[in-house]
Amino acid sequence: MFSKFIKRPVLAIVISVIIVFIGSLAIKQLPISQFPQIAPTTVNIFIAYPGSSAEVLVNSTLIP
Repeated sequence: MFSKFIKRPVLAIVISVIIVFIGSLAIKQLPISQFPQIAPTTVNIFIAYPGSSAEVLVNSTLIP
C-alpha cells in the first residue's frame, strides 16, 4: 500500500491536501458553544498620594 505513495509522490501530496481541506471545513462547522467565554484581563491600580493632583498621579504611574 505504501509503495503507491513512494512511486507516486503527487498522489501522496494530493491526498494530504484533501485531508487538510476537509479538516479546515470540519473545524468551521464546530458549534461556538464548544469554546468557553473568556473575559479580557484588567488591571486596577490604586495609588494614594495625599495632596497631589490627578495629573501628578497619572504622570507618576503611567509615564516611566
